[in-house]
Amino acid sequence: MTMKNKTPRDISNIWDDIRPYRDDEIPDAMKRIAADKDFPKVIEYIYGPEKVKEKIAEFESYKTVCEFQEKFMDEAIKAIAKKTTTEFTWDGFQNLEKGKGYLFVSNHRDILLDAALLQIALHDEGLDCSEITFGDNLMQPGIVTDIGKSNRMFKVVRKGTTKDFFKTSLHLSSYIRYVLNERNTSVWIAQRNGRTKDGDDKTSQTVLKMFSLSGDRNIGTNFSALNIVPMAISYEWETCITQKVRELYLSQEHPYIKEKGEDFRSIMEGILSPKGKVHIQICEPITAEELLAAGSLDRNEALAYIASVIDNRIYSGYKLFNTNYIAFDMLYNTFKFTDKYTKEEYKNFADVMHATLSRWKESILPLMNLYLKVYSNPVLNKLNLE
Repeated sequence: MTMKNKTPRDISNIWDDIRPYRDDEIPDAMKRIAADKDFPKVIEYIYGPEKVKEKIAEFESYKTVCEFQEKFMDEAIKAIAKKTTTEFTWDGFQNLEKGKGYLFVSNHRDILLDAALLQIALHDEGLDCSEITFGDNLMQPGIVTDIGKSNRMFKVVRKGTTKDFFKTSLHLSSYIRYVLNERNTSVWIAQRNGRTKDGDDKTSQTVLKMFSLSGDRNIGTNFSALNIVPMAISYEWETCITQKVRELYLSQEHPYIKEKGEDFRSIMEGILSPKGKVHIQICEPITAEELLAAGSLDRNEALAYIASVIDNRIYSGYKLFNTNYIAFDMLYNTFKFTDKYTKEEYKNFADVMHATLSRWKESILPLMNLYLKVYSNPVLNKLNLE
């Protein structure tokens, strides 16, 4: 299967500020990446120290987005998955048609890997890879941006005045709709701004409002044209759990302010940390019939309704692991799910949790509650569907 770069040669420049790189921009991007002082470490991690010189020389030979994706990204993400997961599975791709652009609205647990792992699944299922949203806080000049934009990532602007935010949201909305409907290319986007920190995956109505800024005024037909497919990604061992618990704890008293370089450290920890089993579930696409109900509601009610449809698909598709069931029983002091895990698994989870939280000087009890909620909230959400 070929990862097609469908960007036409004569594409309008109105999205130059946010779009991914075109083929003609790849050679210069490859040279910048290969010359970056940190790049040999990336190559060494993926291929081993003996392959560093060979792979960097090969890297500079890539001339197109397709070459970069097929010869580097696919192999790199598979290597990361092999090193850090015990099992990577996916299901639901029978819901998709070849040659059709879908808007994958996904829960968001890891900055890089949620969308990157989806590309492996799409590739192996014989489907074209998607374009991927990437926050402007991450797209700073340098290797991360060059790799991201070469891998069909496009920028989401998250700062500015209210007037600026409306303009950038409309700009983004029209670009997404163009990619889906004119180029028949899929797009991955998180259901909310930033990762879910507490494990409670909920679709932000702000994201849905952005979708609605372009297209038909009737919200039902507007959203129907987007071909929305909810996606659930589940990690047995939550990525960046220390940072997530720390942010939840500190934000109880004051608004959380990220430290310099924190996003990059989160990307690297997400890549390197053990994840156990990982599963991607492509849920059933949202149908035109379901969206007809939204067309008869006022705007806010319609957005709330669409958010609930997406959420319920994600909750239903989320794959629960023994870590989720153990955390639920620990947090709520029950024995409800003891048939879902062994005593050894329970002890191992408790040991990992205490080892993680013992790095902090604060009392471990409030930290433990936050830690357990990250794992137990998906269980609670699934129970609430029943």
